[in-house]
Amino acid sequence: MTAPPSEKSFLGHPRGLVICFLTEMWERFSYYGMRGLLLLYLTQHFLFSDERSNVIYGAYIALVYIMSIVGGVLSDKYLGQRKAVTFGAILLVLGHFGMAFEGSGSRETIITESGNYLVEAEGRDNRRQLFIDYEGEPRRLIFDSTQFATLGDDRILPINEAGVGDYEIQRETRGFIQNVCALVGLGCAGPEPTTTLILNGEAFPVEETRDGMMVDRNGQMLPLVESSETDILVLGDATTEGAPDISAPVATFADGAYSTQVEQEMLYVNILYISLALIIAGVGFLKPNISTIVGDLYPEGDPRRDGGFTLFYMGINLGSFLATWTCGILGIVYGWAWGFGAAGVGMLLGLVVFHYGQHWLDGKAEPPSREKLREKVFGLITVETACYASALGIIAVSIALLMNAGIVDTLAMITGIGMFVVLIGYSFLRLKGAARTRMWAAVYFAIAQIPFWSLFEQAGSSLTLVTSRLVNTNMFGWNVPTPVFQSLNAGFIFLFAPLVAWLWLALARRGWEPSTPVKFAIGVFGAGLGYLVLVGGMSSVGAAALTPVFFIFAIYWIHTMAELMLSPVGLSAMTKLAPASLVGLFMAAWFVYSGLGNAMSGVIAAAAGAETVGGQIVDVAGAKANYIQVFSSIGYIGMIIGFLMLLVAPIVKRWMAEAQIEERPLSTDSVGHN
Repeated sequence: MTAPPSEKSFLGHPRGLVICFLTEMWERFSYYGMRGLLLLYLTQHFLFSDERSNVIYGAYIALVYIMSIVGGVLSDKYLGQRKAVTFGAILLVLGHFGMAFEGSGSRETIITESGNYLVEAEGRDNRRQLFIDYEGEPRRLIFDSTQFATLGDDRILPINEAGVGDYEIQRETRGFIQNVCALVGLGCAGPEPTTTLILNGEAFPVEETRDGMMVDRNGQMLPLVESSETDILVLGDATTEGAPDISAPVATFADGAYSTQVEQEMLYVNILYISLALIIAGVGFLKPNISTIVGDLYPEGDPRRDGGFTLFYMGINLGSFLATWTCGILGIVYGWAWGFGAAGVGMLLGLVVFHYGQHWLDGKAEPPSREKLREKVFGLITVETACYASALGIIAVSIALLMNAGIVDTLAMITGIGMFVVLIGYSFLRLKGAARTRMWAAVYFAIAQIPFWSLFEQAGSSLTLVTSRLVNTNMFGWNVPTPVFQSLNAGFIFLFAPLVAWLWLALARRGWEPSTPVKFAIGVFGAGLGYLVLVGGMSSVGAAALTPVFFIFAIYWIHTMAELMLSPVGLSAMTKLAPASLVGLFMAAWFVYSGLGNAMSGVIAAAAGAETVGGQIVDVAGAKANYIQVFSSIGYIGMIIGFLMLLVAPIVKRWMAEAQIEERPLSTDSVGHN
């Protein structure tokens, strides 16, 4: 399809698409480049605990979504998309460059009876090694963890890979289908799960309660408590090559005989919060508006629109893919400032492109009323100035919430419940018939995305830490930096999005295409399934052994396929369901519940944290067991929710049919990152 004769075009599309493509590509480059480094930066440079780091991350990505509502509203009513995108890009440049001001980092001290020792670190990610100055010489630190259990008054050791030890715990569990049957009380649940203690070759039944495990040992119920203790070994030299020799440490700080204390550079911690808040405000003004500009470039009914959005979303995924390689490698290999600085340079390029290419937009995305912008609202302050000044409010609120990140999930939950009450109340009080069921279907899709994003967004938090600490990332002799693995999502989208789009078209021609609610359910199911596959990989090797990197590829592939089932079809469904008078309300609901899902991802990741010293994990086996437990739980929960959504799908499909929403095959126009 060719462009109208009067239109200046590029490859048959409005030339403004080039500007939008490059601007969004660089914006996503900066966002995902910073995101790939953020958790490692928080835990290794600022020495925040895993729990605090994950909660900050969850709050940050939640606020990115929620604050987008403000930017979208101000753009629609006053600024217009062009001014909003420009202003957002400026805030983003400032925020990303602010992240490059890192200071010297937090300082951690090991406190012992023999003295206090300042921990020095060398390297980042899984290249990180710790040292102290001991007796005038730099000495390397190694953590030596011992797993054990107490059975009553007896201390027993688990059987290791060499078959040495006292006990092992055997569990007979239900499969996924049996768990679902048990949930709904069906006979297919099978026998109750059992736990058995094998102690020195003898079997004893175990009762698992909320308070722990109780063992029936010859008629006497004894508590079985699994624990670990970690000694710090001070090695004889500071050699970093090869496996460390731990056979003859020059000193040992026994578990319980030492403590640690972290001292942070509050100036740079505050710069961190300000920078994240600037990025939140910048994305809020830019993200919802750049997509709107793309749509405005095409006249109503223009058949080129789908192809234009396909190219636009290619820019999003290209930016994401390049960022995790460029910023990730620079940040890990050469220093945090290099990685964050590269993200800032990327956003600066996006700002320059958009500024000098605005005339290619052919007058699109202008303010609704320039006269309105010049109106005075207070003294010399105009409406336009007030819109820009609102960013100060967004930044101030974001800083306060990031500094108290633990309350963000609660606030998001309250907001989500409030919006649900408003939407359902509105549907009963103001709507009837098809309009009411249209609202119900929209509410369903908005809420049903919460479990997906709470699992999917672990990619930037718990999955990042697991990859860095518990996965063998050496591939073909190269120790791959952890942030690079986040490029797998974008890479898989490039490879499989066209295939998925073709699959829907092929199934539609035969009348076999799943309905939108069924696709949604498969997406949530897949998010849970990915974790069970990773758990299988983590459990396939020893308690303290590194997981094969294949399983990281596997979880990212499964999650990408799940994303292709849910994210594009969800956005497509919301735009179809939204009547012209309620588009803003419907999209606000989508952003609010996306934000709630992202906030919950931080809460989940915080539960899977590990104890660290100097930003390095202390007890590998204990941390691995904790991750396995949390990932198993969320994996099964995700799959069960997906299964229940399949049961609800016919009802939602009927609502859509009553609202006369046509289900059509989805092309690649809405496939890609958010």
